[in-house]
Amino acid sequence: MKKLLVLGGGYGGLALIQDLLNHQLPSDVEIVLIDRMPFQGIKTEYYALAAGTVSDHNLRIAFPVHPRLSIKYGEVGSIDLERRLVLMADGEPVPYDILAIALGCTDNYHGIPGAEEHTCSIQSLPGTRETYRRLSDVKPYGTVNIVGGGLSGVELAAELRESRPDLNISILDRGDRVLSAFPAKLSEYVEEWFSEHQVQTLSRISVSHIEKDAVFNGSQAIASDVTVWTGGIQPVQVVQNLNVAKDRGGRVLLGQYYNIPEYPEVYVIGDCASLPYAPSAQAAGAQGEQIGQILRALWRNEKPRLHKIKLKGTLGSLGKTEGFGLLGSRSVMGRVPRILKSGVLWMSKRHFG
Repeated sequence: MKKLLVLGGGYGGLALIQDLLNHQLPSDVEIVLIDRMPFQGIKTEYYALAAGTVSDHNLRIAFPVHPRLSIKYGEVGSIDLERRLVLMADGEPVPYDILAIALGCTDNYHGIPGAEEHTCSIQSLPGTRETYRRLSDVKPYGTVNIVGGGLSGVELAAELRESRPDLNISILDRGDRVLSAFPAKLSEYVEEWFSEHQVQTLSRISVSHIEKDAVFNGSQAIASDVTVWTGGIQPVQVVQNLNVAKDRGGRVLLGQYYNIPEYPEVYVIGDCASLPYAPSAQAAGAQGEQIGQILRALWRNEKPRLHKIKLKGTLGSLGKTEGFGLLGSRSVMGRVPRILKSGVLWMSKRHFG
């Protein structure tokens, strides 16, 4: 039997598995999924878990059940590309014939002193649970600072405002405006929502270091009861440790079929892969499906034929009733993008997304 080992049961890994299970697998291929958790966590909604507006039970998707799929729970410690072995954190070796690395990302603290030690995270389910606990424990009229004014920071700030109207909430961003990767009118709409809901946005903040009770903009101390980090991501440590070519963001450089040129049996998916678009759940899912198509073509001894991935857009929420987004090049604001995002979440929970 040939073993396809998939590391990570997130959007990319599950999209690959689902594509293969939806088609007839060769009789000599088995699929093994390794993940820390017994379910997929809907990471795009972790901001709501941190804010306390949903429970983690609402953010779970059951893994597929199929006679050709087996699941192993545990932490990946390292990958030995030469020997085709994945080494678990407890030292157990797991061999593979084909490997798909879909382990996702972790926070990138950019070398800022104290950032890792004194901030909360929403990059993992256990980390988000801890963030929820710490935010819930903030006393009335306490101060929460969110470092990073991208999509995650904006959604967290808005959701936390609806959950805790008593708190003093600020977004600290190094750019001129929140959502700097989006069109200016979307940023203006979000800034207006924050102004109406008493969320402060501080621009051109260059975080020099972070202490337990303060974020420092150079020598200026910004008081903080809890600081949440949404200031950047990078591939997980296991991928950082791989001795292969990477881009400036630490993501693995790949060949035309999303595999490592020196190790063509190894595919890299999602946040760990160097791709021509920003990391996202949608991009990881689309790439996972394409790797499924690639493998099926190779198993038929055919040359894979791939179409260019076309992403549908980006949607963000401002609490439970308003939102914003980009659909193609069109900016959308108000209730419609929030309803659309709720629909996408509904579909994802039922494996239609």
